[in-house]
Amino acid sequence: MEILLLAIYGVFVWLIFFKFKWLPWNTVTQVISIAIPVVFLSLLILFLNLFAPSSHDVRVINYTVEIVPTVSGQVIDVPVEPNTHVKKGEVLFKIDPVPFQNKINNLEARLPSLEAKIVTAKAYDRELEAQLQSAENTIGVVNAKYQLALKRVDQTKALAGAGAGTKFDYEQAQADLQDLESQIGVSKAQKSAIMQRMSAKAGSGELSEIAQARADLEEVKSQIKDAKWQLSQTVFYAPADGRVINLQLRKGSMAVQLPLKPVMSFVEDEQWVIAFYEQNELRYAKRGNEAEVALKPYPNQIIKCEVDNIVWATGQGQIPMSGLVPQTGAEAPPEGRFAVRLKVADKDKSLFLAPGAMGQGAIYTDSGKAIQLVRKVILRVGTKLDWLILKLH
Repeated sequence: MEILLLAIYGVFVWLIFFKFKWLPWNTVTQVISIAIPVVFLSLLILFLNLFAPSSHDVRVINYTVEIVPTVSGQVIDVPVEPNTHVKKGEVLFKIDPVPFQNKINNLEARLPSLEAKIVTAKAYDRELEAQLQSAENTIGVVNAKYQLALKRVDQTKALAGAGAGTKFDYEQAQADLQDLESQIGVSKAQKSAIMQRMSAKAGSGELSEIAQARADLEEVKSQIKDAKWQLSQTVFYAPADGRVINLQLRKGSMAVQLPLKPVMSFVEDEQWVIAFYEQNELRYAKRGNEAEVALKPYPNQIIKCEVDNIVWATGQGQIPMSGLVPQTGAEAPPEGRFAVRLKVADKDKSLFLAPGAMGQGAIYTDSGKAIQLVRKVILRVGTKLDWLILKLH
């Protein structure tokens, strides 16, 4: 564009000084004639870079998902082809579900025995309560007999002392009293043992046997849920609309749950168009500004966009948190550029942009509308040059 403007200016100079000779061609007019384009072009470029900043580093970036299976197993089906477009939810591959279904069946087979264990524990709890009641009743009966035996000892002792009774009856009464005392001790020991077993309760207030049985049952149910989830992961679906690349799976191979070993890469259709600018070029740029890009794979085509957002940060603005003092070199590192995300306009939404495509672009701010036409012409001339393939082989 600058060359075109200089050519037009040269034509005017030739007409004025040589064709029609309206002005003399002397030292003064020569200096003025040379100074005018230099000053004009310098000011034009300065204001263009302010009000219509351009970037020669525009990139098309797609989200890429590394597909790693969440379960390990033998692959039984891979219905997709490399670099073929698939819709969200379509099957990418399948893992043999038989081992996972067998695990579920084995766990579910344990449920009846665990449920029966809870019933048995509850019956044992009721049995302990019955034993406790029986022990208390026994203690009550033996206590009554004990009180009667005490009176019997006193009576036989008095009769034996008065000569109205025999010494044998007195000794028999003492023997009966000692027997009842031992029965009371045994009954109390049995009651204490029963109460001790009943006092062994979990935090829920249930007997420890019941609590343990419930815990075992809930653990198996949790394992069943996890096994069913694993079974559902034997079929892997496309996470979004996109294409499968780097497909390494084949029927019969093993898909292993290793983060560092993806079985394929999935490139989503969602794209970012990123333009990189020097740090002093974006002072007037803001979200919503009109923008245009020209990508090398699409010569002579201008893609309309608008500024989606500006990433006001670079990696140089981050210092790793550590106990070391940051090192500085003898020379300052080059200034990091700011990234601007561009959103493709609706009229060009259907255009396929190859991930990794690069080119140039410009942002048209709200200021300097009069000279932005020059930037548009420069951009269009540049995209026409993309038809040229400048290499010698």
